[in-house]
Amino acid sequence: MTDTIEAKSSNMETNSALPPEETERLGGEIVAALKTVFDPEIPADIYELGLIYKVDIKDDRSVDVMMTLTTPNCPAAGELPQMVENAVASVPGVGVVNVNLVWEPAWTPDRMTDEARLVLNMW
Repeated sequence: MTDTIEAKSSNMETNSALPPEETERLGGEIVAALKTVFDPEIPADIYELGLIYKVDIKDDRSVDVMMTLTTPNCPAAGELPQMVENAVASVPGVGVVNVNLVWEPAWTPDRMTDEARLVLNMW
């Protein structure tokens, strides 16, 4: 079983063997960790940019992250997934972290939060 954090959603599946308060703590701390990772060319964090599609917290505390980049030709393609892995792995109680880079669905500016739009002046 896993707990899933859908990006930009407050709904979380709670069919895990981990206690709900632990999955809530882990989820909140994982999101906070993701918000410390910035695309080197864009002054907004990857979570607010909408680059994180899904976070699965497994019963064994391993975490799978599904993410994308703004473009397949992104110069940070080699470093951002490792930065995400390191950030999530720094959360106390998290086990092995697997970051999967996906291209479908393609990222669009519609995935950005209002906070990212404000930082990037994209209203």
